[in-house]
Amino acid sequence: MPTLVRNVRTTLEMIKIEHTLFALPFAFLGAVLAANGLPSLRQAFWITVAMVGARSTAMAFNRIVDREYDAANPRTSTRALPAGLLSVAFVWAFTGVSAILFLVAAAMLNRLTLMLAPVALASLLLYSFSKRWTLMSHVLLGWCLSIAPTGAWIAVRGALDSPVPLLLSLVVLLWTAGFDVLYACQDYDFDLRTGLHSIPRRFGIRHSLLIARLFHVGTFVALLALYWITQLGMFALIGVAATAALLIYQHRLVRADDLSKLNAAFFTTNAFVSVILFLTFGGAALLRTRL
Repeated sequence: MPTLVRNVRTTLEMIKIEHTLFALPFAFLGAVLAANGLPSLRQAFWITVAMVGARSTAMAFNRIVDREYDAANPRTSTRALPAGLLSVAFVWAFTGVSAILFLVAAAMLNRLTLMLAPVALASLLLYSFSKRWTLMSHVLLGWCLSIAPTGAWIAVRGALDSPVPLLLSLVVLLWTAGFDVLYACQDYDFDLRTGLHSIPRRFGIRHSLLIARLFHVGTFVALLALYWITQLGMFALIGVAATAALLIYQHRLVRADDLSKLNAAFFTTNAFVSVILFLTFGGAALLRTRL
């Protein structure tokens, strides 16, 4: 038992379970907007389980299929699998359990979420191979995270009956693609050496920073469209402004000749964006139900 507990703890550290924070607020926001208030406790519980299960599946699978690349990359060589802290068999078992957890959660929500769950799962697993054949892996990652708010909307309503969740998913897709391009800049030399595809490898770091900015300009435009269509008032507008400020700050931290502040831009700023949008747009939706 102590060995099992230690292995589970190491696996959770390896997949950075705490970074579920990036996507979970978007799922909750999709649920709040779908419910025009608070979803039921049952719905909120199974949405949370589905999110944790889906992300754990995706991250553990990614660590398995990338373990040889991780071992060759100085930035990732200390991860649990290349460092020998975990066996591949154990991580496969963890991946399987996580996938089953996701599917069970989807089944407990409604029929449509269960029907669409394999599509979401296939997208998450496909991403792990995408850098081997396309520089658009950043967009595919954005697609994977963007499933969360629309999935949560369907979990609450049992139907996709509004453009609202699609706009929110577009915000998430463009936001994710932008910060993933930034993050990939630190692997430019490694991608060039190993033949992995990425926007930084194709266009260079300087032009990639511009491309990341363009993705985030698109994020802002999509967020304005979401604000306009939801008509959630001043509180939501504060969320739009705060997100814009954080995106600008993120890009001011990173320069082509200085990537030393990339982790601050990636981890700290991005965690704030999802939480701020949940609090402002979600808070505005809840306030509207009270008026």
